[in-house]
Amino acid sequence: MPADGPHFQRTLYPAIDPYATEHLDVGNGHHLYLEQSGNPKGIPIVFLHGGPGGGTSPIQRRFFDPRKFRILLFDQRGCGNSFPHAKIEHNTSWDLVEDMEKIRTHLGIDQWALFGGSWGSTLALLYAETHPSRVTHMILRGVFLMMERELEWFYGSGTRAIFPEAWERFISRIPVEEQHDLIAAYHKRLLHPDYADVQLTYAKEWSLWEGSTVTLMPDEEQKLHSMDSMFASAFARIECHYFHNRGFLEEDGQILRDAYKLKHIPTKIIQGRYDAICPPYSAWELAKRMPSATLKIVPVAGHSAFEPAVRHELIKATDSLLP
Repeated sequence: MPADGPHFQRTLYPAIDPYATEHLDVGNGHHLYLEQSGNPKGIPIVFLHGGPGGGTSPIQRRFFDPRKFRILLFDQRGCGNSFPHAKIEHNTSWDLVEDMEKIRTHLGIDQWALFGGSWGSTLALLYAETHPSRVTHMILRGVFLMMERELEWFYGSGTRAIFPEAWERFISRIPVEEQHDLIAAYHKRLLHPDYADVQLTYAKEWSLWEGSTVTLMPDEEQKLHSMDSMFASAFARIECHYFHNRGFLEEDGQILRDAYKLKHIPTKIIQGRYDAICPPYSAWELAKRMPSATLKIVPVAGHSAFEPAVRHELIKATDSLLP
């Protein structure tokens, strides 16, 4: 079938190893895992993982043509191969924005492209609104604007209607009198001094809720990964910490408020129509405020970057940046 045929779908680029890895000291005891792969003289592009607290994996290098891109992956504070593990002190959105600047200057990069999905899209937008002159392009997937309505959708009256069985398990760990604010209820338990019997138990349940709703089709492997102790302990503590503090933003809707700063940045937004975690309304509103943005709503897709139709659009988007 020809590469431009109507049923052709792009697949990931072949697996590659990094040509450089390091741990970068960003202060306050935090050290970030940072890797570079692809072409050292290529177009700098940084992958921003989700969560917060999700960490990176080798497969994420494969969204980019390694002949053309200088591919940068880093684990945000407290997760993945960064250390100390699961630490929430000195861990805010603005710490991460500053970390990105430290990485950029450390690597001697003047400008770079940003590639981020879910929370990664949030971080990309916050960084670009803070340092717009440093961003050449953005590719965003499953847009999340850290707004109250989005948190209410996922931890309140929205996603529960689509995944009632997963929701019932998620809330069953919390006493009825606390179920009106599940973020606060889980936050209290994820900061409990008893790691083995309390923190880890609730971390796995927090993580499983998201792992159960991330794909359009059920993915048992994703659910198992979400229950891994090392992954869940960082993912749940850090994500809940951010959500409990509403992303450390000045006000609800701050990203949309400041979207005018992004009007010059060419941006491609890829959004699953049936994304149960970050539904399309946020991507739609963001695109309306960014004259240089194009929005592609993928008809049969959920939240995950690895669903075939989403993956296809993401790789088309990265390829479009090539000279």
